[in-house]
Amino acid sequence: MAVFIDSSGRLHHDQDSGLALHCPHCQVLAHITPVSVPDFNALQQHKPAQVGLVYRCESCNAPVFLRFAVKVYAGSRVELAPNFVELERPRERFNFTYLPEDAEALLKEAFACFSAACYNAFASMCRRVAQCVFADLGEDGKLALYGELANIRQLAELDDESFAVVRKILFDPDAPGRAAMPVIDAFQAGVLLEVVKDLLYQAYVRRGRLQQAMMVRRYFSGDESKVTPLPGRSA
Repeated sequence: MAVFIDSSGRLHHDQDSGLALHCPHCQVLAHITPVSVPDFNALQQHKPAQVGLVYRCESCNAPVFLRFAVKVYAGSRVELAPNFVELERPRERFNFTYLPEDAEALLKEAFACFSAACYNAFASMCRRVAQCVFADLGEDGKLALYGELANIRQLAELDDESFAVVRKILFDPDAPGRAAMPVIDAFQAGVLLEVVKDLLYQAYVRRGRLQQAMMVRRYFSGDESKVTPLPGRSA
């Protein structure tokens, strides 16, 4: 796949008509079109190892910034590597309504680390989220979530290595040395992300929604004596 900037400053991309990604702003899988390309003469003069291009999301018109490595500086073109780095990535979505405030703040920072591809920082923040949740739910809640992790392992057919990594990060903070916090890659971070989201959904969101639904049912049935405020935050 050829990607290059010609001497007139025009970007050529073999798959330009099909170039699409999840927009970091509207989070829609949308086609993107280039709107700002580096000056050809400036590139030839300074010869940077990487160049940045600005695209426009055709869904929301927001700017999308991509970084390409330069392969070759030729006389009439600057050839770029076909792979690019997204400088902004979509933030993960989650229903924070039912989470304790401390857990919400930590989870948002964890999501920010994941979006920035700081996967080991993300793992550390997930451990802090887990510790905050365990303190809130108590030992029985922690054991219940460990049972949920076993269910996730079966439902998602997690391999032994991925399961062990997630278990060590979330449930085994007292292990000595490197075993306490394994170094993870992008795939393992993705697995950890989905596990954390599912555990928090089971612990807070699902329970909160059910309790809210029951409260509404009691209210409209006329039995207001059984309507009690929901635990945790109300918004």
